[in-house]
Amino acid sequence: MTKDLVLQRLRRSGGDYVSGGTLSAELSLSRTAVWKAVGQLRADGFVIESAPKKGYRLLAGGDALSESGVRLYLRRGELDVKVYKSISSTNTVLKQMAEGGAPEGTVLLAEEQTAGRGRMSRSFFSPPRSGLYMSVLLRPRLSAQISTRITACAAVAVAEAVEELTGARAEIKWVNDVLVDGKKVCGILTEGSIDCETGLLHYAIVGIGINIRPPEGDFPEELRPIAGALPAASGKDLRCRLAAAVLDRLMDFYDKLPGEDCYEAYRGRSCLLGRAINILPLGSEPIPATAIDVEPDFSLRVRLADGTEKILSSGEVSVRAK
Repeated sequence: MTKDLVLQRLRRSGGDYVSGGTLSAELSLSRTAVWKAVGQLRADGFVIESAPKKGYRLLAGGDALSESGVRLYLRRGELDVKVYKSISSTNTVLKQMAEGGAPEGTVLLAEEQTAGRGRMSRSFFSPPRSGLYMSVLLRPRLSAQISTRITACAAVAVAEAVEELTGARAEIKWVNDVLVDGKKVCGILTEGSIDCETGLLHYAIVGIGINIRPPEGDFPEELRPIAGALPAASGKDLRCRLAAAVLDRLMDFYDKLPGEDCYEAYRGRSCLLGRAINILPLGSEPIPATAIDVEPDFSLRVRLADGTEKILSSGEVSVRAK
């Protein structure tokens, strides 16, 4: 796209002015096309200053989330990235697109979700200007029984990207939460459709919500004890860089499924091993246990109060207060 080319050239200038004539000549564009591209980039949220006889320069600061910005940092060129200012739910909309035949690698990102969804039919708090909300459409030839590996790969992808861009240690709470300093900064919801004839996934949608910074007015009271945000990160375009880093890593792991390439990274980041937990069955009282290990299939091995061990392949647990 034209605006992608203009953005890349302005980025290479390191904050110096680039004349309209230079942009036009180097990119084989008309002056009018350059002017329109700059206008589109500004509409996306990029801060571009213009001056007579000097041209344009991209200013530092700002954190615009745009297709151009994500593609600038994205290594996996086969991904089709679409960015929304506001959307009901990236998972909900992408499921509709998947049923309509959208190809693998379709990615929806949003600055805000008005009906964000989490696991167990919970809502997912997704206010504007504070988070990164995205969903990825995959069409794996995997059985539903091992589809949890996709969620595990996404958790490791987020943890590694967070560590790269912020320097903070990221941990994983089985099976789908990423924590920094003991607070949840990311939730992952993987949904799919199964081919009843083969037992294989028809498609899977990986939804990822990351709290970049605390929302205006802070988190709702009920979330404050558990929800957190990323520590401050240096550099600009954090949301675009983070989106690209997560997507690149997720697809790298996905290419190697059903292998266990992310297993050691997942297990090594577990915040549960050796800790007292509660198993939380739907509609039943919590069951006290101790988390023993994460198995190679990403199930959780626990020891119950009577000393027996049990394997949890799905469900939810919480850390038990001492």
